[in-house]
Amino acid sequence: MTKLTDIATYLGKENWDMTFITNPTTVNYLTGFSMDPHERILGLMIFPDCEPLLFTPELEVEKAKAHVNFDVIGYADNENPWAKIKSHLAGHQIKTIAVEYDHLILSKSDGLKSVFDGISFNNLTPLINRMRLIKSDDEIQKMLVAGDYADRCFDIGFQFAGSEPGLTEMDVVAKIEFEMKRQGISEMSFDTMVLTGDRAANPHGVPEAVTIQQNKLLLFDLGVMSNGYASDASRTISIGQPSDVDRKIYEITREAQQAAFDFVKPGVTAFEVDKVARDVITKAGYGDYFTHRTGHGIGMDVHEFPSIGGSEDITIEKGMCFSIEPGIYIPNQVGVRIEDCLYVTETGAKSFTQTSKDLLIF
Repeated sequence: MTKLTDIATYLGKENWDMTFITNPTTVNYLTGFSMDPHERILGLMIFPDCEPLLFTPELEVEKAKAHVNFDVIGYADNENPWAKIKSHLAGHQIKTIAVEYDHLILSKSDGLKSVFDGISFNNLTPLINRMRLIKSDDEIQKMLVAGDYADRCFDIGFQFAGSEPGLTEMDVVAKIEFEMKRQGISEMSFDTMVLTGDRAANPHGVPEAVTIQQNKLLLFDLGVMSNGYASDASRTISIGQPSDVDRKIYEITREAQQAAFDFVKPGVTAFEVDKVARDVITKAGYGDYFTHRTGHGIGMDVHEFPSIGGSEDITIEKGMCFSIEPGIYIPNQVGVRIEDCLYVTETGAKSFTQTSKDLLIF
């Protein structure tokens, strides 16, 4: 209940009447109850001066009760959820509701307005971001397990991609995800990316039934969900002997990634971390081809606060977890990205993934 109590205390200080939290990940983070409501209504209501209330679809009520020690109210598909909320909260004077601005969709805000006359919304996202920013030892242990599975994915993908000519990007994706299912991983943290040759020059490229090219680089970007936590890592290998240019681009990217990783410690800023990676690539003459931020936070979501980018002045603290993933993307020629997610220690940082960053040739 500590997290819920912290929010209740915050509501009291701000003179806000309640929360209505609809993000399933946030609900899970605060209560341990996990579900995907799809088009139905999920709402965690926290108050400054009374017990919380969880509102779920009726078919999830018993599962929810096993995870929380406060009231759970359900609604059937043939009921009006907003009318049920209004009836249950009839004794409450609600004028201000704290919500996550980046998650509350218009239909739900209109639903709340139908329940409470003249309400105003306040943004709870900064508080939730701050709460989730510093990971506990237990969270880090779960993320280490997820990172180990990412390393297994790389090993499976590398060996398979180099096993015979004629395989496609999608063949390798299918092999990785099939083997993960066999090992008990039901969900990847995002769509697995395997891109050959110049197709990797698109940082958000999509694998297709395209034959993997010989004597070209092959980019992998992948991760899994394990015990509610995500991993995310990228490696670029070579299928056959790479060209001198491809090898050069790879080594510059590796130098940038390692420099930024080694720079991370409590007290530096996200801006500075980004600059370290970017300066290496710019000095080598490829600054125009590093087209995205250096990293992003990770935890229960694969992309979380903070952003490790050139406009971020947030100070790095022990327990923060984020990616370091510089890349060089030259259209119609080559794309290289090397990524590890890390957790910040008292004196530096440690990686969740251990796959070699040497240019491996298969």
